[in-house]
Amino acid sequence: MTRDAARRLWHRMSASELFGPVLVSLAVMAGTAGVVLITVGGQATGSQGWTATAEGQQAGQTWAAPTGSAAPAGSVPVASVSPAANGGTPGPAPVAPLGPLRQADLLVVAPFSLSAQVLGAVSQLPGVAGADPVEAAKVQINGTDAAVLGVDPSTFREYAAGPTAASDGLWQGVANGGIAVSWTMGTLDRLPLGGGVTVTGSQSERLPVIAFGTVGIGGVDAVVSDAVARSLGMPAENAIVISAPPASVASLATQIQRVLPPGAGVESLVTLVTEPSASGVSSPAPAPDGGPMTAAELTTALQAAESRQGLPYVWGAAGPSAFDCSGLVQWAFAQAGIRMPRVAADQARTGPAVPVSELEPGDLLFYHTDPTAPDYISHVAIYIGNGWMIQAPEPGLGVQIVPASFGPDFAGAVEVYPQIAAAAAASLA
Repeated sequence: MTRDAARRLWHRMSASELFGPVLVSLAVMAGTAGVVLITVGGQATGSQGWTATAEGQQAGQTWAAPTGSAAPAGSVPVASVSPAANGGTPGPAPVAPLGPLRQADLLVVAPFSLSAQVLGAVSQLPGVAGADPVEAAKVQINGTDAAVLGVDPSTFREYAAGPTAASDGLWQGVANGGIAVSWTMGTLDRLPLGGGVTVTGSQSERLPVIAFGTVGIGGVDAVVSDAVARSLGMPAENAIVISAPPASVASLATQIQRVLPPGAGVESLVTLVTEPSASGVSSPAPAPDGGPMTAAELTTALQAAESRQGLPYVWGAAGPSAFDCSGLVQWAFAQAGIRMPRVAADQARTGPAVPVSELEPGDLLFYHTDPTAPDYISHVAIYIGNGWMIQAPEPGLGVQIVPASFGPDFAGAVEVYPQIAAAAAASLA
């Protein structure tokens, strides 16, 4: 659910642009933890026994997220690995210890490999605190669009959200050839932690889901190693993640664009962090707002949402017969002619912040529910008045009306302004 401005560049570059004739898709294999053959470029790189655990547990303890609950805050569910004999072939080198954390502020993406000269030019610009080359591509996971990064775990982990960055098991698992998916994708799409997934790119491969850990860069649903990314057909080092002081991000983006080759672009990474406060989530930047929804629009949107009661939750679904949380919001408001962004983090920027004491029907409520990135906006509901809200909650539960929650996970609320919402959606199109 949590994708943001980074998705703009991925969205503009279709899969065919990034991969040529290659379409990457991930399909869950039958079965749970066990022996998984990891193939990279069609060649077996070893057999591993994977057991799903949360870091802090003893190795071998099975970890599973029970319905309606989450892992302890700050824990990252990781599939522990027991290396098997591999004919004497040395395994990946140990991942380097975590250094100082860096904020990921800007992302450069191109539909082709970026040269070392480009990386050097970007790195040397005044204000650049760090620059890490990665592979970036839009893929399909279980038929649903997703954005994946190929990374060097030793260097990239510094750019991830704190709990995920600190997870040695996650990054070693990525280095060993596994895929780490976001907490939201892993739990709500019910991917098998420790189980196998089939990766279809230029050739079919099987990868273990080694962790549920959100990297904290909006738009990124999963990470793999550089080697795995390239075996799937991603252009080598076609993207750069950049850290810079917040005050210099806007001007730095302009400077970076000047040193990029034609066809490459740079975008600010809108950090998915909103501190709870009396005034709710942070207000969007000033813009021509056009005012709030009309009474007719509001009635239509609320009636549309309520008409979906009981329909199933499906991660990535946006109606009309199945929904995830932000998909329900997008679909219901579309019935009133209001164009909304697709995901919760962007929907939080569709109007001014509203204090809880001033909530009105149709306002959107936002929540932090991801223990691997505690400040991430990962859930949205629609306030319907009198202390109630309607939401698409999680797998196994249908669209439901429940008492509005304002506990510690509550991030804030906004009143939807159609023009602001349309502008936010257009910027991501």
